[in-house]
Amino acid sequence: MTELLFRGATVYTPDGPGEFDVTVSDGVITSVGPRGSGRGKAVDVSGNWLLPGGIDVHVHSRDPGFPDKEDFGTLTAAAAAGGVTTVVDMPNTVPAVDSAGALESKAALARSRSRVDFGLWALIRSSSTAEQLVELASAGAVGFKAYLGYSFSVSRKQVLHALGASDPDLEAPPDYGTLTRLAPAIAELGLPLVIHAEDPGILHAFRRPFETYEDVLEARPAEAESVAISATASVARQHDIHLHIAHVSSALGLQAAEEAIAAGTRLTLETCPQYLWRTEADFARLGTAMKMNPPVRRASDQQALRDALRREVISVVATDHAPHTDDEKAQDLEHAPPGTPGVQTLYLSCLELARHMGDPWLAARWVSEGPAALAGLSESKGRIAPGYDADLVVVDPTQSTTFSPKAMRSRQKHGALQGLKVSFAITSVYLRGVPIYANGRLSTRSTGRMVRPAGVPIA
Repeated sequence: MTELLFRGATVYTPDGPGEFDVTVSDGVITSVGPRGSGRGKAVDVSGNWLLPGGIDVHVHSRDPGFPDKEDFGTLTAAAAAGGVTTVVDMPNTVPAVDSAGALESKAALARSRSRVDFGLWALIRSSSTAEQLVELASAGAVGFKAYLGYSFSVSRKQVLHALGASDPDLEAPPDYGTLTRLAPAIAELGLPLVIHAEDPGILHAFRRPFETYEDVLEARPAEAESVAISATASVARQHDIHLHIAHVSSALGLQAAEEAIAAGTRLTLETCPQYLWRTEADFARLGTAMKMNPPVRRASDQQALRDALRREVISVVATDHAPHTDDEKAQDLEHAPPGTPGVQTLYLSCLELARHMGDPWLAARWVSEGPAALAGLSESKGRIAPGYDADLVVVDPTQSTTFSPKAMRSRQKHGALQGLKVSFAITSVYLRGVPIYANGRLSTRSTGRMVRPAGVPIA
């Protein structure tokens, strides 16, 4: 039995920060007690903060399918360097995760490369059946993702953004009818339904070429987000489904979500650091590194999202980590693909934002506790408490970090938060008590395990 004693840090616990010893045995936290009360091989973290490992519930590994953009190895290297010890990967890899077999194959691939623990979302297609959802849940899916407005290439097994396309190979996108048909099965399984909330009818009506950033904002208006949230919330409310809105980007979308919550919908909200730190004014400096769907909007939207975090209406901050090659992103605004890396900068950017709000400890709620609850992991991850996995992040609150391309572990080096300076630095990271990052160096081992939501029977 390997027993470690983390001593000297200010520890963030479910009851708030305090001066505690943390004892770890065989990868699990066994005690959190007063200074001098623990036993084991000492790990001196004096003067630092000890935080629960981050959980990024919205990443795109690009693996399998696009290893030139990213794979589980580079994704989780970036995660480890950023204090994220669990990632939950979206299902729009190639082949897409639309069946139990596809999920199991992807899990096997991830196990061979992942430096951190991982979970997998499953895809809802317009042709998905209740039986397929049951099989996906039994195979370990964390929940189900519906890309409203995104078609599906049957031959390539790929999710595609193809508004108005008439290609016979393209299966129609899932819509509100699809979700209504599948709602009883989702409700019975008890897993969350996640949506990419942009109404395809509105996107189709406003589409245009991109010459300026204002064209991007006009082509993907906040009304598309608002309508999608309201319509899907109506379905979720009727069937008592847990609806989760990914990457909320606008004040109008936020308003629709709050109205749905007030009406009785079981609804949780997620936003991303790019929407909390950037506005349209940053495009002149960042260029296409800031192009993403939904887009970074106006200062009033940013302020509304920050306020919702402060009011605890938004419970999750995730990244929508979606890298491409730097060459692809160097194309003009019309042709550069949407997406930005972010998993490595999640925790530190949230610590800095929470510091601006007057309480840096809020960051652990946004990137650890809230995501654990969403993913069905709140019995094992997201807290520094006895019985929980020893996923631990050591943060130096006296050392600053500036996000620079040369420090990024993802294949795409230039991202939306490039140049942001924060008042903290991550010095070391532990996954189930094993160091995976320390003093700028990553462990060479792939020790990640697949995580499953609690309470779902295994096939």
